Amino acid sequence: MPEGKLVRLRPLEPADVDRYVAWFNDPEVTHFLEGRYPMSRASEAEWLASRTKASMGYANAAFAVETLAESKHIGSVGLHDLKPEDRKATFGIAIGDKEYWDHGYGTDATLTLLRFAFDEMNLRRVMLHVDERNLRAIACYRKCGFVEEGRLRADRYAEGRYWDTVVMAVLDEEFRALSR
Repeated sequence: MPEGKLVRLRPLEPADVDRYVAWFNDPEVTHFLEGRYPMSRASEAEWLASRTKASMGYANAAFAVETLAESKHIGSVGLHDLKPEDRKATFGIAIGDKEYWDHGYGTDATLTLLRFAFDEMNLRRVMLHVDERNLRAIACYRKCGFVEEGRLRADRYAEGRYWDTVVMAVLDEEFRALSR
């Protein structure tokens, strides 16, 4: 299992369902995520079951984020829309346990998944979309080597107005230069 300095990435398990339901029904956790509506336990259990039954690989690269110190499940991270022929994927992360916000766990999980993506999956490019208001996430992504490539203007409606979505990506060689 991929390990960083603070976290370990492990396969998702059906027993994780209650934590995911709690996290993804917390408006503070989902404030900047695409999923803005309440989630039922049944729909989350169904999604988790589909992920846990599938083998890990290009079709399924979703991980639970667990602390190294306590082996506590604090979130999830994954690669989506993987295109092996183009050697690229889309990145996503959610640290659902708010006790672990602002302590470097998200950065470590991001770096750990990027090392896995470039060193084990042989990807060349990892991209993401982030709400322009999510300054904490944008700072984390920059620390991990992501570069802003553009914006989807007025892409997301929230709080009575439209907001931009920032498009960021990191290439294999950029990530390797960062870790020298």
